[in-house]
Amino acid sequence: MTDLYERLARFVDSLPAGYPRTESGVELRILRKLFTPEEAELFMHLTLIEEEPRVIAYRAKQPVEVVGQRLEEMEMKGLVFAVHNPGKSVEYGAQQFAVGFWEGQVNRLDRELVEAVGEYIPIAFNLDLWRKAPQMRTIPIGESIPIQTEAMPYERAEEIVRTQSTIAITNCICRQEMRIAGHDCSKPMETCMSFGAAAESYIRTGKGRRISQEEALAILDLADEAGLVLQPGNAKDPLFICACCGCCCGVLRNIKHHPQPASIVSSPYIAAHDPAICSGCGTCVERCQMEAMTLPNGTAELNQERCIGCGLFVSTCTPGALTLVRKPESEQRFIPKDIVATNIQLAQARGKMGKTELAGMLVKSKIDRLAAGKRALER
Repeated sequence: MTDLYERLARFVDSLPAGYPRTESGVELRILRKLFTPEEAELFMHLTLIEEEPRVIAYRAKQPVEVVGQRLEEMEMKGLVFAVHNPGKSVEYGAQQFAVGFWEGQVNRLDRELVEAVGEYIPIAFNLDLWRKAPQMRTIPIGESIPIQTEAMPYERAEEIVRTQSTIAITNCICRQEMRIAGHDCSKPMETCMSFGAAAESYIRTGKGRRISQEEALAILDLADEAGLVLQPGNAKDPLFICACCGCCCGVLRNIKHHPQPASIVSSPYIAAHDPAICSGCGTCVERCQMEAMTLPNGTAELNQERCIGCGLFVSTCTPGALTLVRKPESEQRFIPKDIVATNIQLAQARGKMGKTELAGMLVKSKIDRLAAGKRALER
């Protein structure tokens, strides 16, 4: 059985986000915990392109009925991504480890899985890769963006929410993880939003609930009040917005250990400080999730190399003492169009996928669709 999970680990590592091996083998323990042998075998016949069960069954050389049932069960377990198009067959695609089937374990965690992932994430999180092709980015709370600054719609959480017709809210898996591990930061739990097909999946599988735009905007206000960093997927049309704390978030926790978090994150803004206006209240020190603010002599000091441009201090700081300024155009990070473009950027940064490989994947999917359709007709 070890060979099966080693093959599965290699397959997951072949996906854009990767799944690096370790000396301890903890990555194999995680896969054994999540996937049955039958699920592991089937998962390796999926691609990032969503396909009907008949296509996946053709590729896996298994009965369509068996594959369809198994994929449905795997969606409920958060292992695969499913798109339910009205009047059409459900289509399924492979999920990466993170962001992917790890987040799909929200509300399903136990201590064994939490301990394994807690051991693995610091090893798996590649800061150099994240700098080149981040899966998430940081956007400031709306109130913190200077009025005279023309922010792009995808830089404003409120604008992202207002363009969505389907929104789901789920618990934060990172805070769930840390609570089980014995660390409860007391920040709000139900704060992570997803949109579109991702939202439908969370609602359908019972991991989240449907909310209105008004409720979503209220959650953004709650995030500001609680001092949470807004992190959408790194795309102009993101599938989610997470509200994260520096003590629990798997991304922020690892970035926080770096001496220059500002060089790691994708963020259009950075803080500026005017000591002459500072009242020395220390609120900014409490709210900053990257420890960019200190209060050594009764006046706040800003370390811009640690600032990720979240803007959490603006709504509570003495007006004008701390502000957000837009980074120069030369320092603005490229934002992919959607999750597909994000994954291509990530794969290219890892040297895993170029245009040729992507074209090959699309061609193979089309060929298998045609072959599966032909086999169905022959029956």
